[in-house]
Amino acid sequence: MRISLTSVFVEDPVEAHAFYTEVLGFRSKEFVPDAQLAVVVSPEDPDGTALLLEPRGDSFAKSYQESVYNAGLPIIVFGADDVQAERSKLESKGITFRDDLAKPDWGLQNIFEDTFGNLIMLHG
Repeated sequence: MRISLTSVFVEDPVEAHAFYTEVLGFRSKEFVPDAQLAVVVSPEDPDGTALLLEPRGDSFAKSYQESVYNAGLPIIVFGADDVQAERSKLESKGITFRDDLAKPDWGLQNIFEDTFGNLIMLHG
């Protein structure tokens, strides 16, 4: 068994699709704007796990997303072979990493906001 698809709640899947593809560099796997359907994959593993940009609406997902965000917890963790190089690349595209979070003993947090209500951790 393997993970083929997971999701992250976003305020607007169409706008999130643009951010996740144009800024973060993911590739579009499925995109039907009229249906609010946006699925992206890593360009490094296009047949690997896909990420559904799930519309949150005003459902339970909004409360969940806001609670996780307010607790300072990342909703998802993205991996990179060279975290510092990836971080620099993202910063050059306007991503601001949060420095207000405590740095644990095991490494840097490398947390940034996706601008759609989520904190994301970059991990190596």
